[in-house]
Amino acid sequence: VQLQASGGGLVQPGGSRRLSCTSSRFTLDYYVIGWFRQAPGKRREGVACISETNDSTYISNHVKGRFTVSRDSAKNTVYLEMNSALPEDAAVYYCATDGVPGSSCPVAYDDYKYWGQGTQVTVSS
Repeated sequence: VQLQASGGGLVQPGGSRRLSCTSSRFTLDYYVIGWFRQAPGKRREGVACISETNDSTYISNHVKGRFTVSRDSAKNTVYLEMNSALPEDAAVYYCATDGVPGSSCPVAYDDYKYWGQGTQVTVSS
């Protein structure tokens, strides 16, 4: 496993949850890291992306204003902060990278070559 996503669990509607993406192979500062999610019976969809270059970010429209993505270089970790959770946010969340140093968001889905194992987020009261 190249990347490890963690932090999933139960979150109440309107609540917050922070997901983490770490790697034993990559120094994440040097790479684009994308966050994706997949709900049962649905296609995997992009949620957020953070670039190596200037740490610029991209947030998809369906979570814009509620989710943020950030880095902690000292911990070699990229975070996805989920706020104001909605039932439709329930999914398995994955982090991924294209493995190309210096690339910038957005990155085409097919260019993501290295994936974490996914972490389940459940939204329920």
